[in-house]
Amino acid sequence: MKLNILIAFIVVIAVIASGCTQFADDNTIVIGSKQFQESYILAHMISLLLEEHGYETDVKEGLGGTFVNYEAMKQGQVNVYVEYTGTAYSQILNKPPLDVWDPQVVYEEAEKGLLEQDGVLIISNLGFEDAYAIAVKEDWAQANNVSRISELEEFASEIVIGTDPEFAQREDGLPRIEEVYGFKFNNYQQGLATIMYEAIKQGDVEAVSAYTTDTRNELFNLRILEDDKNALPPYDAIVVVTEKFASENPDVVEIIKELDGRIDTDSMRELNYQYDVDKKEARDIARDFLVQQGLIAEK
Repeated sequence: MKLNILIAFIVVIAVIASGCTQFADDNTIVIGSKQFQESYILAHMISLLLEEHGYETDVKEGLGGTFVNYEAMKQGQVNVYVEYTGTAYSQILNKPPLDVWDPQVVYEEAEKGLLEQDGVLIISNLGFEDAYAIAVKEDWAQANNVSRISELEEFASEIVIGTDPEFAQREDGLPRIEEVYGFKFNNYQQGLATIMYEAIKQGDVEAVSAYTTDTRNELFNLRILEDDKNALPPYDAIVVVTEKFASENPDVVEIIKELDGRIDTDSMRELNYQYDVDKKEARDIARDFLVQQGLIAEK
């Protein structure tokens, strides 16, 4: 984990120094995002909500993965971004797996640990979980009578799994799957979520590290396999800021808290569908949702 943090810190410094992506000035709220559609949508949701209250914002869409966003926030180059409890627990805090994954315990441990370790606060729990899962094509699953991850054991040596940029090395990802289930896949291919899903659609890989809120699971006729040995932690979506930022900007924190519990899993899946299938812009998707929720005025 320390190597990942070091790499992320170097990336953040390189981005700042390059001049290619200038971060906003002190009067602008900078919102980071990870490199997939859901993160883009949520970042713009925070942006639009703050702009409704008169704040200037700057969304760094697709800034990087977990550690790039987190380190940028700690360095003050990003003010706020959406993280996930399982990622905070396992990756940022490097806590050991629980015997039984309890979402409330993971949330509380993440909340306590982030504050104690880095002075980072969870200021909103958005209301949905976007968990990692292993998915295979439905026709393959039916032909081989596979519905649980444990049932991949006899096929694993022939399976190439597609993953996002982080899952293959994350302690709460592929290494955890292989440790708990006792088998290794033939190989893995890493890429952004769009590339990962396209790879299984085209048959270039036999399985993927799917996201449970991603509508491409249904669009590409994939089966989410049951994690029958409870290897993967819960991943509730949370908004994080530094304690310093929160103390200096209490009104911003209160505005963002308006998103508490506003987005359930079905709603997030629908928003992702609009991006993936309807090809709408993330900002437009976010705006329509906030208008429907009565959080911003229709323009």
